[in-house]
Amino acid sequence: MRPSLQACVLSLLILMLLTDCATKSVGRKGSPDRPNVIIVITDDQGYGDMGHTGNPLIQTPAIDRFATQSVNLTNYHVGTTCAPTRAGLLTGRNANRNGVWHTIMGASLLNKRETTLADVFRRSGYSTGMFGKWHLGDNHPFLPQDRGFDEAFYHGGGGVGQTPDYWNNDYFDDTYFHNGEPEQRSGYCTDVWFDEAMRFITDKQDDPFLCYLSLNAPHGPYNVREEYYNRYRDTEGITETQKRFYGMITNIDDNFARLLRHLDQLGISENTIIIFTTDNGTAAGYRRDPRTDQIMGFNAEMRGTKGSEYDGGHRVPFIIRWPAGGLSGGRKLSGLTAHVDVLPTLATLTGQTFRPDNTLDGTDISGYLLGRHEAPERLLVTDTQRVPWPVKGKNSCVMEGQWRLVSGSELYEVSEDPGQTTNVADAYPERVERMNAFYEDWWADVISETELSTIELGGTAKPDVITCHDARIMEGTPPWNQMLIRRGEPMKLAPYAVDFVRGGTYRFELRRYPLESGLALGAAAHDSIPPTPYTDARIRGRSMSFRQAHLRIGDRTYSADANDGADAAVIEAEVPAGKAELLAYFDLTDGGQSNAFYVYVEWVGPGK
Repeated sequence: MRPSLQACVLSLLILMLLTDCATKSVGRKGSPDRPNVIIVITDDQGYGDMGHTGNPLIQTPAIDRFATQSVNLTNYHVGTTCAPTRAGLLTGRNANRNGVWHTIMGASLLNKRETTLADVFRRSGYSTGMFGKWHLGDNHPFLPQDRGFDEAFYHGGGGVGQTPDYWNNDYFDDTYFHNGEPEQRSGYCTDVWFDEAMRFITDKQDDPFLCYLSLNAPHGPYNVREEYYNRYRDTEGITETQKRFYGMITNIDDNFARLLRHLDQLGISENTIIIFTTDNGTAAGYRRDPRTDQIMGFNAEMRGTKGSEYDGGHRVPFIIRWPAGGLSGGRKLSGLTAHVDVLPTLATLTGQTFRPDNTLDGTDISGYLLGRHEAPERLLVTDTQRVPWPVKGKNSCVMEGQWRLVSGSELYEVSEDPGQTTNVADAYPERVERMNAFYEDWWADVISETELSTIELGGTAKPDVITCHDARIMEGTPPWNQMLIRRGEPMKLAPYAVDFVRGGTYRFELRRYPLESGLALGAAAHDSIPPTPYTDARIRGRSMSFRQAHLRIGDRTYSADANDGADAAVIEAEVPAGKAELLAYFDLTDGGQSNAFYVYVEWVGPGK
């Protein structure tokens, strides 16, 4: 070959190589390298609350069509309530390990030491955003922007209208938190979450992104846009509550269709991993009338609903699509999988090297999803705790393939008995013994890691706000939603586990209502709203009368007079840095006592 021609060919080869490299690094829309990831997780929607799983009444055409284009896990399990599932999905670790074994009482705060999915993806150069329901802590260091998300747009607490949420939010035209700052939006909450997520996706379309679209619907209160209630208004065989519940799900379905169209319009559908899943069994989609024994709704033949250790409480849909990566075609996989598998699996699918710092309960199932391997042989545990501290064996379920060992003594083979009606433990004593032995070892390992999460105070320029939603009450439950605050019933005294990150003078404001309400301590909230067929009422409040406020930090107690006409009782105290137990409460004029419902804490100086 002549030198000039040889040089020309060499130049052409170099140009082709550079073009290929540029395509892989810049032209991401058609490349399977570093795919985008979108996780859509709904709240309280069960396996049977969709058309393609057999529900004859509900309208979910977009999700049903998406299932035919995707890979479907039909034996996929989560926690039995919302916060434990979200904590497990984001960390790959069971809720009893990571501090989130409840939805309130300080046991829904994701331990500071946990590594999240967002942490892993951000370290790998992904833009990360979350939208909707967080429910893993409303204080530092638990907020989503503390846990790996570049952008977070969310409501407070475990649901719209709960105690940590912005006052008087009710699903319509609400005020949410954008990286911690309140911002008002017009529209229905689910529509808003999808709007914000699609804006983020548009902004980040030329770079790899992780979008965690974590919905509060169809969690109660069952407030829905009128047009969606009307779709079920005349449907027979379901209750009025179910008509709203189904309407909320159909609204999700319409928004999900809108999201899929948006990805198509941007040209990024092929190289985007999209997951649709839910966080526990149905809350309202299925019930049996105790008077007539009539079944209303659909539960895919399963026993139990939200909160149950039976399959109806924790077997949920998991649908994943990634056309460029081979996840398509409507395949159904029946191997045992779980929410704790999501983090290690997505790390592999996106080409990341993930070396966990802590013991994982999940495993990488990417090879199983792609058809390269069989489902892993394994045993898994889920349970319902909802207590101040995890209790061994409480409402537990050990799973192996199609087998379920419930509470250590009930054995079911769900492929033959999906309703879990026939306990076959006596016929398989060796299996029962082996599954119980696994649980014993698993529990010993898990409980050795269990720890309470600690709220950090004084680390920011703005006041920290603690709410009674997170008070560590030992009996009963705290006022976890704003309706309970409005009722004016005293709350049992209950402390918080806190960590003063710097010593000095602190200002404590003990309140009945949050600052944005504009209400005084003794006031009754009179801005009631009547119910409609598709929304709950906002109840008229009741007044309370306060005499004195008290603050106990460790073994020191501080007091101040309380004035019903003031918006707060204020106490200043010198506080050393470090962990402590904080108790804030009132003496009432009728001789009783009540916890403060809100406590604003501000570091004001280095002290004396």
